[in-house]
Amino acid sequence: MKTYTLRVTCASTRGIVAAISGFLAEAQCNITDSAQFDDVETGRFFMRVSFRSEGPAGLDDLRAGFAPIAARFGMEAEVTDDAVKKKVLIMVSRFGHCLNDLLYRWRIGALPIEIVGVISNHHDYQKVVVNHDIPFHMIRVDAASKVQAEAQQMEVIDQSGAELVVLARYMQVLSDRMCQQMSGRIINIHHSFLPSFKGANPYKQAYERGVKLIGATSHYVTADLDEGPIIEQDTVRVTHAQSPGDYVSLGRDVEAQVLARAVHAHIHGRVFLNAAKTVVFPPSPGSYASERMG
Repeated sequence: MKTYTLRVTCASTRGIVAAISGFLAEAQCNITDSAQFDDVETGRFFMRVSFRSEGPAGLDDLRAGFAPIAARFGMEAEVTDDAVKKKVLIMVSRFGHCLNDLLYRWRIGALPIEIVGVISNHHDYQKVVVNHDIPFHMIRVDAASKVQAEAQQMEVIDQSGAELVVLARYMQVLSDRMCQQMSGRIINIHHSFLPSFKGANPYKQAYERGVKLIGATSHYVTADLDEGPIIEQDTVRVTHAQSPGDYVSLGRDVEAQVLARAVHAHIHGRVFLNAAKTVVFPPSPGSYASERMG
């Protein structure tokens, strides 16, 4: 039996859940997981439903059948086939911890995605990427070539069919135009010291101030640098006895974990944009299971 996911966003009103569950029951579908949120501040309703088809209805049938309900409630709605992996493109500079973590999770099936390429402004990880049979694109970026470089990046994104771009410590600022063009389709990761510790050596600055928590934030990229809607965050405690090097090492670990969780949430359709914030539903049972151990 095939499994599908239904995502719905609309103005909050009565009868939405009944209409959705009734449609799925009539289509001989069995709900396996469901989450919903009614935002009283914005008046918006969000729902994600995982279900399996126990009848003849396929993806096109389900989409066509649900269209009248979506129209009646003014919904933004989509039905997706869980077996179809999202196409993801990764961008990286010279820090490889997030890239290597994503590659490992992808290789064991913990992140069920199709990595369609890696873009970098350095050659450092070319061999690692090529050894995974993934296309590697080295696109240099400097002040004089930034516009041309970004045009090349967009060409790679378009030609690869990438549905999501992951900035795995890509240390270049994207233009407002690219951020707007790719709205809701670029995820970034950075330390959570902002805005207190900006610029070079944020971990050294944190050490000198006696910070007791190191954290990381993953968010959608917008034209407002490092201020996009937050998807995932986490922290790790440090003590007075640890060194600046400890801070950096612990920071790398939490960055990799937070980015992987954010990507996992996005590809499973668990993230909904809600103005400047996000609604992030819990993972469905079994969605973290790996195909193999190593």
